[in-house]
Amino acid sequence: MMPIAPEPHEDRTHALTVAEEDGGARLDKYLTQALSRKAEGAAPGGEAGEVLSRARVKQLIEQGRVTLVGETRPRPAADPSYRVKPGERIEVTVPPPAPARPAGQAIPLDVVYEDTELIVVMKPAGLVVHPAPGNPDMTLVNALIAHCGATLSGIGGERRPGIVHRLDKETSGLMVVAKTDRAHQGLAAQFAAHGRDGKLTRRYTALTWGAPAKKRGTVDANIARSSHNRSKMAALKTRLDEDGDDVTSGRRAITHYTVKREFAGGLVAEIECRLETGRTHQIRVHMTALGHPLLGDPTYGTGMKSRASKLSDGARAALTRLGRQALHAHHLGFEHPVTGEKMSFDAPLPEDMMELVGELGDEKE
Repeated sequence: MMPIAPEPHEDRTHALTVAEEDGGARLDKYLTQALSRKAEGAAPGGEAGEVLSRARVKQLIEQGRVTLVGETRPRPAADPSYRVKPGERIEVTVPPPAPARPAGQAIPLDVVYEDTELIVVMKPAGLVVHPAPGNPDMTLVNALIAHCGATLSGIGGERRPGIVHRLDKETSGLMVVAKTDRAHQGLAAQFAAHGRDGKLTRRYTALTWGAPAKKRGTVDANIARSSHNRSKMAALKTRLDEDGDDVTSGRRAITHYTVKREFAGGLVAEIECRLETGRTHQIRVHMTALGHPLLGDPTYGTGMKSRASKLSDGARAALTRLGRQALHAHHLGFEHPVTGEKMSFDAPLPEDMMELVGELGDEKE
């Protein structure tokens, strides 16, 4: 495990000299790459560089914190698109991260792993990930700010955690969060690739009403806001134009599923879902499109009272106590954005889903 160390609280100034091969590069691009190279090649005890996003470098330029050290007198760089010259000396002053917004709040966290660059947590059901108008505080972000404190080195110049993926409020499971700008960049790239580069894996356990006829399959259906209810998402049927080109609206969404086991005579199924994309409510919408909505889902699982009535008294009571969609992010794998190490984490079902599974009775043969 990488050590956890506090970040400096004073301005850091980096002096750079443009190499021959870097001549003609945009200022913002050159600084991003040069500072990163300097950080990677720093000797122990020597002057370290800094891994900053290009957007953060542009921000520093606009704030007058980048100086072109000429032969006559230094002058601030004002244009991120300025082309640097071989031999030119440039100074970059990076201020300490600004205080976090929102404020930290002492909310219990189930920390699975933590180092200087990132933290992996088990998010419980009922906890919102990020502050929003309906949930201005008491979120995972508030909890992380309080827990991590000075070990958050700043995302985009502000001392805050870097959220690279989300789970719905009532979905439980594993999440990874960046603590530094460079970790944020690396993790964001992996989540943008959705595992197509072999670095990221995300698997979920869902309890559904019934099981698909095919025990293993893929749902490839675009997702968009429902035209009937703007608070819901919907899976869209593929539309082709007269030339045979796909003109389906919405955003492409792909979910791979495997039926793991069935309960109560096939009334309920445990399904493992693997995401190839990350759309809002994706698993819930895709399973509903297959005709097998999640147990307890208040948005997509309505109209299941007749099926629920066939459950045992204990299972119905456990479902009522669950009070949410039966969905849990049980596996998360990724490549460490700094060390390159393969990271893999698994989380057992939470108590509310375990209780429901226990009450559903024997597995279907």
